[in-house]
Amino acid sequence: MAEKKLIGLDLSVASEEVIRILLDDPADTAIFSELMDANTQRPGILRLLYEHPQTPVEIAAEAASLLSLPAKITTGAIDLVTEEKEEVRLQKKESILQKVQRLSVGQRIQLALKGGKDIRNVLIRDPNREVVIKVLENPKITENEVEMIARNPSSPDDALRYIFKKKDWIRKYNIVLSLASNPKTPIGVSMPLI
Repeated sequence: MAEKKLIGLDLSVASEEVIRILLDDPADTAIFSELMDANTQRPGILRLLYEHPQTPVEIAAEAASLLSLPAKITTGAIDLVTEEKEEVRLQKKESILQKVQRLSVGQRIQLALKGGKDIRNVLIRDPNREVVIKVLENPKITENEVEMIARNPSSPDDALRYIFKKKDWIRKYNIVLSLASNPKTPIGVSMPLI
């Protein structure tokens, strides 16, 4: 069986808004180094990396050197840093939804392929079926998220068919139960499950 190749997001040409959303909800801390490597010639992105509170110190220092800015001072009260992170988490929930709503369909598709759990939870409910299918193609998606899509009556038919075609997911009882009990599941999908 041939391996399925995933469509990656080219971070060197991604819009500043998409990168900002990826930074606000980093699914993996490696995103910071990927952004740094791909955007050494884009001062706007380097400044985002430098100023973002979750950027690792070494990445912020590298961005500062490329921008000819002084490096951030790493000594300080740890309590202030954790307090800032807590405030960022509280504001992140509202701001991710608002930011995603302003994006174009193409940018939402890029986010669906690369975004973290919070971004995927917002994009699962997107009215565009292509975006929902791209969320399902994200390699980081969990079975609970797939089950949530299968259970949701407003999920597009194409997404439900995509879930049905994935053998790894159909082996899970909760996903099969969600597909079979969803009133919007196409007949061709739900009948073999019963």
